Amino acid sequence: MHTGTYVGCFSDDSRERTLKGAVFYDLRKMTVAHCQEACAERAYAYAGLAYGAECYCGNKLPATASRPEECNSECKGEKGSVCGGVNRLSVYRVEELQAVAPRRRNVIYRGCFRAPENLTDTFPASLIQPNLTVEMCSEFCSKKEFPLAVIRGRECYCGYPTGRFPLRHGADRRLCSAMPNASSTATGGYCLAYQTPVQDTRCTDRKFLTTKSKGFIALSSFPGAGNTWARHLIEHATGYYTGSYYFDGALYNKGFKGEKDHWRSRRTICVKTHESGKTEIEMFDSAILLIRNPYKSLMAEFNRKFAGHLGYAADRNWKSKDWPDFVNSYASWWASHVLDWLKYGKRLLVIHYEDLKQSLIPKLKEMVEFLNMTVTEDRLLCVENNRDGNFKRSGAKQKDFEPFTQEMKDLINRYILTVDEALRGRNFTGLPREYVPR
Repeated sequence: MHTGTYVGCFSDDSRERTLKGAVFYDLRKMTVAHCQEACAERAYAYAGLAYGAECYCGNKLPATASRPEECNSECKGEKGSVCGGVNRLSVYRVEELQAVAPRRRNVIYRGCFRAPENLTDTFPASLIQPNLTVEMCSEFCSKKEFPLAVIRGRECYCGYPTGRFPLRHGADRRLCSAMPNASSTATGGYCLAYQTPVQDTRCTDRKFLTTKSKGFIALSSFPGAGNTWARHLIEHATGYYTGSYYFDGALYNKGFKGEKDHWRSRRTICVKTHESGKTEIEMFDSAILLIRNPYKSLMAEFNRKFAGHLGYAADRNWKSKDWPDFVNSYASWWASHVLDWLKYGKRLLVIHYEDLKQSLIPKLKEMVEFLNMTVTEDRLLCVENNRDGNFKRSGAKQKDFEPFTQEMKDLINRYILTVDEALRGRNFTGLPREYVPR
């Protein structure tokens, strides 16, 4: 493990943050090496640490140097070493790591697209290279801190998804490979787009509300219904933190700073809750009610209970008594959660998780409007580009066996019909057809 060189202590002005690729926080275990590795992996040249627990990455040094003694926060995971200070960053250069890191970093193919009218107007940076490769173009764009590398013949362009180039309507890959690559006169009408390891940072800066929110809004869901993912989308779309009725250190480490704020502080744009009692509901002026297919929610929550936010429960958990007991108690809670919010909630926006997945931008716009925010198209495109954040369970996939017995299905299906009817009774759209039993 090569460590980077220490560059110095810098002032970190959140308005003009140069280390924008904010990566992660770790309240208990942050170390200098930990942060450097994270930044090297994402193809950044500098790693900066602040508050003893926060790690930021970037390719440009912060503008203002500070006195060395102003970086005085001990790293949470390493006695005796320094991880920045209050609004101060300890900055390290991580090039040494880059030589060791695998050359082929995670560059993701995004598709073949019709090239915009004027490529130089659409993309802020470009390079022309006789034997251009995807690696060269991606490396060039990563250094310039752009999340998108676009190739047409020997031309490499860097930028973001924008209204002019939204990455929505891909063309057939063969249209790109039909382009006469070698010829210097190739100005084909198509180009290839790749995502570089660099984050799209147009929507990653977030802050607390400067004046207390007038309305007190809940983001309410049954556990396992995608609440964390919805918070990620809302925070990136609006630029403000969401709060929580609970404190979850693991979520704080993933960048949800609102976790540490008291849920009643009104410094956050909405507050996550899984509660469903009359008093807990009536405290809020309005709520976004997020509903997900109970079959999927139950499995997700069971996984979380036994293996954390991003893991999977083991076979023995599914095959033990834990699972039927869990279904019996949680299935009725899935239903009563929605029924109670419909009954006691003052002003509701109902969002179906499945619709949010399917048509992210229109649904997110509805949520943002409900939160009384206006948001730019570019910011929404940036959210779409970062849509999953860190919230996809990966690794060992879900088991292939069917965990639900016929008896469980009969029970759950009865609840589905009850909830569907209640939603329609209140003039909301019923549950998505895909999980209402025929």
